[in-house]
Amino acid sequence: MLDLFPIVVLLPLLGFLHNGLLKDKIPHRFAGAIGTLAVFIPFLITLGAFNEFNPMERTAPHLVPVFDWIVIGNFKSSFGYQIDQLSLYMTLIITGIGSLIHLYSMGYMKGNKGYNRFFAYLNLFIFCMLNLVLSDNLVLTFLGWEGVGLASYLLIGFDYEKPSAAEAGMKAFILNRIGDVGFILGTGFLFWLGGSLQYLTLQTNLNGLGIFSEYANLIALFFFIAAMGKSAQIPLYVWLPDAMAGPTPVSALIHAATMVTAGVFLIVRLNFVFYLAPDTSFFIACIGASTALFAATIGLLQNDIKKILAYSTVSQLGFMFLAMGSMSYVAGLFHLMTHAFFKALLFLGAGSVIHALHHEQNIKHMGKLFGKIKVTSMTFLLGTLAIAGFFPFSGFFSKDLILEKTYSYGAYGSVLWTVGVVAAFFTSFYMFRLVFVMFFGKDNTDSHHKIHESPWTMTFPLVILAIGAVFVGLLQTPHFFLHIDSLERYFAPVLRSGLEFATQNGTFVQHMELTHEVEFSLAMFSLGVASIGFVSAYLVYQKKQSQVLEEHTGFRKILFHKYYIDELYDLFFVKPFVFVSKLVAYTFDTKILDRFFIGIGGSFGVIANGLRRLQSGFIGDYALYVVLGTFCILVYLLTRGV
Repeated sequence: MLDLFPIVVLLPLLGFLHNGLLKDKIPHRFAGAIGTLAVFIPFLITLGAFNEFNPMERTAPHLVPVFDWIVIGNFKSSFGYQIDQLSLYMTLIITGIGSLIHLYSMGYMKGNKGYNRFFAYLNLFIFCMLNLVLSDNLVLTFLGWEGVGLASYLLIGFDYEKPSAAEAGMKAFILNRIGDVGFILGTGFLFWLGGSLQYLTLQTNLNGLGIFSEYANLIALFFFIAAMGKSAQIPLYVWLPDAMAGPTPVSALIHAATMVTAGVFLIVRLNFVFYLAPDTSFFIACIGASTALFAATIGLLQNDIKKILAYSTVSQLGFMFLAMGSMSYVAGLFHLMTHAFFKALLFLGAGSVIHALHHEQNIKHMGKLFGKIKVTSMTFLLGTLAIAGFFPFSGFFSKDLILEKTYSYGAYGSVLWTVGVVAAFFTSFYMFRLVFVMFFGKDNTDSHHKIHESPWTMTFPLVILAIGAVFVGLLQTPHFFLHIDSLERYFAPVLRSGLEFATQNGTFVQHMELTHEVEFSLAMFSLGVASIGFVSAYLVYQKKQSQVLEEHTGFRKILFHKYYIDELYDLFFVKPFVFVSKLVAYTFDTKILDRFFIGIGGSFGVIANGLRRLQSGFIGDYALYVVLGTFCILVYLLTRGV
């Protein structure tokens, strides 16, 4: 089963080629079925490989070489896959959640003229993401990294006839390219120091290399810049909310299970670098905490259901990077998985609401939906309880683990923990604001449209995701509860080498040992904060039935307009760049360069026009030229004294 693993990557590629090349020749149902099976079958193969690999006992990864790709002198980069605990974990999430999103799309995209093209793009996205997480070297990882950037551009701008969708796709593409500069620089430094770009070879070559520890912080910073772009951290987060321009399944795929988690994966895959980079790690923790709080405050007053969830994603990614910066990689990966379940559930639930309300996305035009779309409303409520961190839902265990590890990390752990707790409060508040206004608030729906539950292809994935959102948190529980440390033991082989590096070099920052009483107190405090957020939202948006149409003044106006960050970027970056581009295009290029080269061409034209007059076509003229030429030669020879 392990040696058949390239099929896991190949099937989505074949689905992309099939639906893309035959998009005008096959019926929609057939294209949807092919696209879904191209992801679901790899999920089944991965489950089989998981059982065969026995990741709880095996320490050495399994390498599956496919073919040599780039061979230049001593440098060789291959298409090869590394099957270990981390790649299996990510592949299960990508194919499992991805197949549910594909199934959901069969119902959501029904009747869309670009149906077959949509499934081709989805399969391309999955193919690129699988290459990213399964590759055994940085070059193939970068190919997948760029591939998901291309696929996200195509999916976000799927409705390209809409200017907003085309602009959002371009915005995502450009901002991710900014971050990719960091990936290239980090890769160059690692090759210079380690002489290879294969992960296992790099770990061997860098082990004990004294100069490596001197450059570790810089290399880690470069790769974190790449993660900033892909995983939407301050200041490169602004593309992700605009990615809502794509169809709702695209939002679920990008936000929940794939692209935005690539930065988290990259840090864990390169843990042998980041363990040796405590300064950069602290910077990552600060950026993660800031992003978690910053995005959560923006989500407080947004009225577009997808925009609320988008800023929620940015905030939750901040929590993951708070864990990465605290060198709590297991906690970050744990939250990555729980977030995949409840965020996919929330986005697909939002899509079901939008479908029921005939593409209405503004929560000001919703209300009293709870009894009308029961499956959607119940599953959405479960997802909300999970993301808010209520016990015993999955979000409680993963978010609490991050906050606990942050609290026990270094001298500033308590400060970062405080920021995280405040962000958790805002998360609970804006999510229950969404629930109360949308499902229990005043009915502001359009009475001309009949509200109906979505078809089974859309509700079935909601039920499966809701089950996951409730129970997957039990894979890693606190000491005071069940003390299940499955994930700690599961990821130990992946993190062992990096931890040994850091221990030898004295760069690993030890976490304080917390007593069960302190651990329990921190968990109860987090639960209390989530409860306060729930009660506050209830009092404001349910009991008092506050109008969502209120005027936004003062700081509320700043929050509503997202701190005017897009406007500031436009003022300080976009407009100056456009101005310089126009200056170069219409002044330097047109009036200087063009005139210079046109002048050269014109001068040759003048010379050629003068010489052309000598070519008269009369034999007498040519005889005269011969005589004159002979005379000139004789004069020259006589003056030289020959």
